Amino acid sequence: MNQKRLIFLLSCVFFLSFMISCKTNIGKEDADDSEETIGDHEDAGDYIWDSSSVTQIVLNGSSVNVTGSGATVNDSKVTITAAGNYSISGSLTNGQVIVNSTDDGVVRLILNGINITCTTSAPIYIIDSEKTIINLVANTENYVSDGTAYITVDDEPNAAIYSKSDLTIFGPGSLIVKGNFNDGITSKDGLIIKSGTLTVSAIDDGIRGKDYLIIKDGNITVNSGGDGLKSDNEESTSKGYISIVTGVINTVSGGDAIAAQTSATITDGKFNLTSGGGSSKSKTTTSAKGIKALVSLTIKTGTFVISSADDALHSNGKIVINGGIFALSSGDDGIHADTSIEINDGTINITKSYEGIESMLITINGGDIHLISSDDGINAADGTSNSRTGGFGGQSAGNCTLNINGGNIYVDALGDGLDVNGSIVMTNGSVIVNGPTSNDNGALDYDGSFKLTGGFLLAAGSSGMTQAPGTTSTQNSILLTLKSVQSAGSLVHIQTSDGTEVFTFAPSKKYQTIVFSSPLLLQGSTYKVFTGGSSTGAVTDGLYENGTYSSGTQYANFTISSVLTKVN
Repeated sequence: MNQKRLIFLLSCVFFLSFMISCKTNIGKEDADDSEETIGDHEDAGDYIWDSSSVTQIVLNGSSVNVTGSGATVNDSKVTITAAGNYSISGSLTNGQVIVNSTDDGVVRLILNGINITCTTSAPIYIIDSEKTIINLVANTENYVSDGTAYITVDDEPNAAIYSKSDLTIFGPGSLIVKGNFNDGITSKDGLIIKSGTLTVSAIDDGIRGKDYLIIKDGNITVNSGGDGLKSDNEESTSKGYISIVTGVINTVSGGDAIAAQTSATITDGKFNLTSGGGSSKSKTTTSAKGIKALVSLTIKTGTFVISSADDALHSNGKIVINGGIFALSSGDDGIHADTSIEINDGTINITKSYEGIESMLITINGGDIHLISSDDGINAADGTSNSRTGGFGGQSAGNCTLNINGGNIYVDALGDGLDVNGSIVMTNGSVIVNGPTSNDNGALDYDGSFKLTGGFLLAAGSSGMTQAPGTTSTQNSILLTLKSVQSAGSLVHIQTSDGTEVFTFAPSKKYQTIVFSSPLLLQGSTYKVFTGGSSTGAVTDGLYENGTYSSGTQYANFTISSVLTKVN
């Protein structure tokens, strides 16, 4: 090896060594402030410790006994000053467990049946610690309750369990927290709930992790005047997030049930959420959404029962639903995202809403969707022209798009059924619309184009603003306009010239127009339209299948002569 090459290689080794050394010696504070390095503070060793090395803390009403090292006592206050394991049992009628450790290491609080109250501050107050782990011992119930008035410094503390550093809660036992002053459980850094049964009531927020709230598992019940579960760091784009892996979560909240400043990701779980008094209440200036994530909300699967005064699912950015079972009832929108909504799978039942699904870009690739709305059913709008305060719903031409590539969609809307301030593209799937009865709305309402290349479309509604798929479509459609308004439940039936049923449908509201498209409509073929009558078929969403139609009145004959055939 020549000398120049040797010098070059040695220089590279020195440079790499220097860079690794710099990275290794980044301090904790620097790492916490770096948006690139923020993440889960969980380590495998968090849940493992030497049971022979545990300091015993026994609470005796107004006094505390300590056996072991690392903790000091001052009347009814015990202060933990070193990393280590601390088993705590007994009751304090007006005292505190304080953690104030500058050690590099975990402070582990092993709650073995405690009942702590403190009238003037947080009963469990973590002032300083690299990381604190609360372990709920099996077959124990642990109670923490504060008073209604605190003595605070710079508004701290403000929760019955209050941590200024990373906090983890786990174990098979139970934790019951009453936040009579403000919040129930708060971490000003990250908060992880690994397991356990948690019951939290709070005047304001129930459970809050400022940098992030991560729920790995557990059975969690929250009753709060403010938000139920919350992460609200506003200073970093990589913090303020919520991640829920699984668990059973029940919340009743005056504000949002689950609120993330940035993103929320739900992998699985069972959720029963009531916010703002539920969907029977009117929307106010206080945000009272079911699940809210300002940047993005992603749901993989799970079971969701949500009753909210505000949107049931909400994002200022995007929502992606990949699966799950949803029963949503909202005083405002069922599902709302400012930027985009993508539904790939799942069973979604919106039983009450102002607008069912609303965003600038809506893409439905799959799933089983049923929705009822007092205004528009599915609304693609950008909010440039509002017809109601604080939301979308305006009618303005734009670049909004509704893409339907699959799924089964049923819409029952008093306003427009499908309302798009832009264009509709449908390639597959099944869409049934029971649209408006008033002539100032339509079952289909779009400002740009409607290109239909596949799928099943059946839309019933009034006749004042009737629209149908456009001439750029490749699958044939018909627009049937009846001479008079038909009553709700009155059948409309179309069959081929030889009597083969194309569809038999009973709209849920009075109607005068029918828009229909299906691969069964063949160019040059002749069809017959009947009204009234009855069918022996099994009915789903007003559509009869595998039955015999009889006793109807023939209304018209028509032949498919173009991509859109109008029948009067």
